[in-house]
Amino acid sequence: MNPSAQGWIKKLLLHVSKNRAFLDLKETNFYAALRASGFIYGSNLKLVIDLDINNVLSEEELSKTNLLLALLFTHHKSKSEVDFIDSVINFYTEINELKTSFFQELLGGKKSSEQLEKIIHKRIQIDANVLTKNFKYFIINALLYIDVLAYQEYLKKQSISIEYLKNLEASIESIILNVLNSKAKINTYDSSLIKLLESSFRYHNSNPLEYANAIKNIKSNLEKSYLLDLACMATWTDKKIDKSEQRFLIKLGTDLEIAKDRIKESISSINLFYSLNKNNIALLSSKNIVQSFYNNSSKMVTKLIKRNSKRLYQELKDSKELMVLLTQSTVRDLNEEEQKKVQDQLLDIFKSIPSLAIFMLPGGALLLPLVVKFIPKLLPSAFDENRIDD
Repeated sequence: MNPSAQGWIKKLLLHVSKNRAFLDLKETNFYAALRASGFIYGSNLKLVIDLDINNVLSEEELSKTNLLLALLFTHHKSKSEVDFIDSVINFYTEINELKTSFFQELLGGKKSSEQLEKIIHKRIQIDANVLTKNFKYFIINALLYIDVLAYQEYLKKQSISIEYLKNLEASIESIILNVLNSKAKINTYDSSLIKLLESSFRYHNSNPLEYANAIKNIKSNLEKSYLLDLACMATWTDKKIDKSEQRFLIKLGTDLEIAKDRIKESISSINLFYSLNKNNIALLSSKNIVQSFYNNSSKMVTKLIKRNSKRLYQELKDSKELMVLLTQSTVRDLNEEEQKKVQDQLLDIFKSIPSLAIFMLPGGALLLPLVVKFIPKLLPSAFDENRIDD
């Protein structure tokens, strides 16, 4: 089976038909297997079940396969009479109808396993040229289990509420913020990490949810387990869990009404997983993966801006307010409201320039400060009297 080639879902389902024992596992046991595989942590190192597959799979291929197996397990447990492939495509179609146009170009025509392959591929992979091959998307992939939880909700009601997705993501964001704030020492890496996390959500809210409200939103046992494990993962960004972080994790588990043994297991699990696999996980093998992201992206942004300079300058001229703010940014710092205006208007402009569509993808907004840095060089020299040509 080759998850990078067409027809892999049919081949995978054929393998599963010969090894269906995992479908009868308890939800808690299957979740534990997902966590052990690295899927919950966004670092897939093995398949969640033992399949008779000879070829070695890449991390991206493992992520695709584990996501599909998690969706298949959820579908089986629901005892839904709707065909699995049709059901998953219907689910992603409904998400698309809720204004998350991630799969918009993939959802037309007859439902098929090939169509689902394209959806899974789009969900897992952002083109390597966008965030650079050195960035492993561990944050975005760590949020894939949200799809599984939302699919479970969809199967219960044959519809998915936008409020469910918003509340779940807002709760995760709130808890991760609290995790980072619980650190004895907060560094610039932690600040960058939360920005990357926020950019990966479908429904980011500029006003984080209060901790107490976040706890109230988390109801099912799987949601509670997932949130606790994500919190444990966030504490490990500096490769250790100090006493203040451990106290926070115990409090979080208690607030979620999780048994003490399960809380200890979650902390032990992240320690064991990262300790055993520290040489195979991009998050741990890089001194600062976030800084690497910015450094590698800078070169790409420079190239794109230069290539589209004429078109971009014309678009800027037609946006008078943006032009004023950009020229002012060369001599003073813009306030928060002005920065938001610049970001929103730049994104509107990038929509009209196809080669700059990368800024519309998850994480793309993080590149905007790099764009603003280079834009003053496109403006007439009268606006930038202090500029010295390179």
